Amino acid sequence: MSRTPSSPKSASALSAHWHTLAPREQHLLRAAVVLIALALLWWLALAPALQTLRSAPARHAALDAQLQQMHTLQAEAEALKNAPRADPDNALRALQASVTERLGPSARLGLSGDRATLTIKNTAADALALWLVQARSNGKAAAQEAHWTRSSATADPAAHPSAQWNGTLVLALPAR
Repeated sequence: MSRTPSSPKSASALSAHWHTLAPREQHLLRAAVVLIALALLWWLALAPALQTLRSAPARHAALDAQLQQMHTLQAEAEALKNAPRADPDNALRALQASVTERLGPSARLGLSGDRATLTIKNTAADALALWLVQARSNGKAAAQEAHWTRSSATADPAAHPSAQWNGTLVLALPAR
């Protein structure tokens, strides 16, 4: 036969035991129960709430920054969406002109349908980076595939402070 703690016998036994305790022991047990209840209240209710309050300004600032970034991206997307469509012939001319202007004799542009292949030889990294930006914005070309290796012609870093590259870059041209 098993006893449950909530049975009337257990409660009456506990009550009887309580009355057998000295008043000082009863006060100490009450104080211990109150102390345990306060500790549980602190750990389970107050401490997490206070931590949330302390971290709220930093989280709010981070969310505001994220919201601002999202608004900026939304504005950029709207600007791109509303931008006039580029004339494919003008974009192609701009792309060809930019190769000659930015990269000079170290690069050659080959056209094949809706793709262009840029072949570079000992081309400076900074010039290549600027050309890529210009090709994207003026030529409306999107990079599809790149195969580059660092040039071994840069043995003397004083003569060539920027890294130089060899390889090919395949670009998707705007639709006609």
